[in-house]
Amino acid sequence: MRGFSLVELSIVLVILSLLAGGILAGRSLIRAAELRSVTTQISKTNTAIYAFRDKYFALPGDFNRAEDVWGTDPDGCPSHTNRVAKTATCNGDGNGRLDNLNLTESFRAWQHLSNAGLIEGQYTGVEGPVVANFDSDPGVNCPALAIGNSTGITLYTVQNYTSTGHWAFQGRYGNILAFGFCSTWDCISPAFLPEEAWNIDTKLDDGKPGLGKLVTRTSCTGNGCQPNCNTATSGSGNGAEEAAEYRLDYKDGVACGFYYRAGY
Repeated sequence: MRGFSLVELSIVLVILSLLAGGILAGRSLIRAAELRSVTTQISKTNTAIYAFRDKYFALPGDFNRAEDVWGTDPDGCPSHTNRVAKTATCNGDGNGRLDNLNLTESFRAWQHLSNAGLIEGQYTGVEGPVVANFDSDPGVNCPALAIGNSTGITLYTVQNYTSTGHWAFQGRYGNILAFGFCSTWDCISPAFLPEEAWNIDTKLDDGKPGLGKLVTRTSCTGNGCQPNCNTATSGSGNGAEEAAEYRLDYKDGVACGFYYRAGY
């Protein structure tokens, strides 16, 4: 029985190398396309929110005449338990803030946007079953991101952050979009490599994790998105906002999620 010659083995190794390279290149192209889809999705979502406000003179979720337009949720209002996608909804309180406590306005927001024909999908308008008022379930009560893997978008109010603590960069937040991995609280957990986050931030904003409209959590929350935590470079206050940079050398896993301070 004749074995393979060195030439034949060399040809096989070359073919295998080309196949492996093609697979890796294909994965890279797919991921790049997904990231482009994310930036497009965030831009379209912001446009939809502004369009809703222009039409109904209120933010989605906070709209205090939503029941007049789409009917009242048969589970009652405010509802927290009837987790079925539907058109019937609940009013917000019209105070300009997207509140979760008692009203679940941040989840009604996606239902209102869907009812108005401004986004795709249909949503329950209420939180998921795990944590009262906050449980985000992409594709069920909030939109899923194009990258999948339990990532999505949430919409809610964050107070202006002026503390010198390590939870978030200082600045005005107000009503924000958060996007990343969806935990049982919101969708701000890490979903992007720092290099990917830098790419998204550069396309949508200024490429700086602590400045502008698009910001991340500080690395002091343990996410590794920026260099290791210290107050001067990755905490909050004391110049941290200006000094923070994405940790482009970090390749060990996803590390970044986003707050989008769009100003509505």
